[in-house]
Amino acid sequence: MITSKSKKLGDGIIAAVCLLVIGICLFPMLNLLARSLSDPMAIINRQVSFLPVNPTLDSYRYVFRDASFSRSMVWTAILTVICTLVSLAITILCAFPLTYNTLKGKKIINTLILFTMYFSAGTIPNYILIKNLGLLNNPLVLIVPNCLSVFNMIILRSFFYGVPESLKESAELDGANPFTVLVRIYLPLSSAVLATLALFYAVGRWNGFSDALLYLTQTDFHPIQLKLYNIINNLSSIEVATQEGVAGGVPAASDGMKAAAVMFATIPIVVVYPWLQRYFIAGVTIGAVKG
Repeated sequence: MITSKSKKLGDGIIAAVCLLVIGICLFPMLNLLARSLSDPMAIINRQVSFLPVNPTLDSYRYVFRDASFSRSMVWTAILTVICTLVSLAITILCAFPLTYNTLKGKKIINTLILFTMYFSAGTIPNYILIKNLGLLNNPLVLIVPNCLSVFNMIILRSFFYGVPESLKESAELDGANPFTVLVRIYLPLSSAVLATLALFYAVGRWNGFSDALLYLTQTDFHPIQLKLYNIINNLSSIEVATQEGVAGGVPAASDGMKAAAVMFATIPIVVVYPWLQRYFIAGVTIGAVKG
């Protein structure tokens, strides 16, 4: 009985800590949302906390009217889908052969792959490499250099190791080649880990802007995060006009427009999480082999 009470107390403490952490993570988003919906004068007078004051959609109207911002959003969505598919394909094709003990040079290949995970040439050598490859000001520079994450590949390879060997052996006895084994056995059993890796790749691409900042000067191919970076750093004139009380022609305070732009760029990727949450399942292969 004492043990039961102690267990309940421990569970309560853990639940309280989790709720506290969730609250701490949500507070900045609530403050950002309140600022994006609040009246400009309320933001200037620092009256906004976690609830909007004199709610208005002017900031969002201003963001939606910006054609370059909407175009950047569409381009980033297309780029995220392409990068996720390409990265998953390359990760699978890299991880699956490494599960074969008969692969020649397996240890050397593993060593070389792990070496790239811990050691990098640096920004300047990478820039020189991108330039020599002819990828400067090329949208492919947002896809090719980061299409494979060694960390994600190791996760997938470890998952493939967990697939019962008898499944692969039985398929090979029936005449299946490695590609058939991959498509018919490994991939159907790997939906959970593939969904997780897809989320990692998608979030990484959606939030990425440093590669575009370094390698792209054409604004037509700037992803949403770089566009957001430029908006936040180029609103000084609007901010001055608002603080001086020049309301005419200024849709909202600069802080409100910054907050609206951040919300506009954040919500799409946040919506993806609940959709992929159902794939986060432990023990996918439990019971795959009977007897």
